[in-house]
Amino acid sequence: MQNKPRLLLHVCCAPCATYPIKLLQEEYEVELLFYNPNIQPEEEYQARLRETREYARNLGVKLHELDYDVDIWFRAMRGLEKEPEGGCRCEVCYRIRLGHTAQFAAANGFDKFTTTLSISPHKDTRMINKIGKMTEGMYMFDFYAADFKKDDGFKKSTQMSKESGLYRQNYCGCIYSRKEE
Repeated sequence: MQNKPRLLLHVCCAPCATYPIKLLQEEYEVELLFYNPNIQPEEEYQARLRETREYARNLGVKLHELDYDVDIWFRAMRGLEKEPEGGCRCEVCYRIRLGHTAQFAAANGFDKFTTTLSISPHKDTRMINKIGKMTEGMYMFDFYAADFKKDDGFKKSTQMSKESGLYRQNYCGCIYSRKEE
């Protein structure tokens, strides 16, 4: 039996990971990375991390965790606090998270990396994939460009998370997006 290529999936939360994991496991040996310094307050971050740990454990999927370094995120957001959701602030946030994901993947022998971020109907998939491809070029490492909301992916993830009884938050995690509600 031939081994599947290893893919590192950046996960923002357990509900958004449900459908992408299922889809990607058809072709890849999937491992997860939780790196989200954008999530505030810390209680929210911890709730999402706990849920992701539990979901990964239930699936038997390995979860890697990077430090919760909100200082990096807040420094990068300086001057972007009033940007609208989906604009410049989000682009910088994606760059931070995808950059760390690519760096971890390259250092740990993965064949490809990607992110669950494209499952959200509120996220700009073209921007996410463009940043992923740029990051790929920086590390000379393959990015799996995806639009996980395609083919009712978001609807499927919502249903799967309900069936699994997962906690589903009502904002992306960034305190600035929370203020826009």
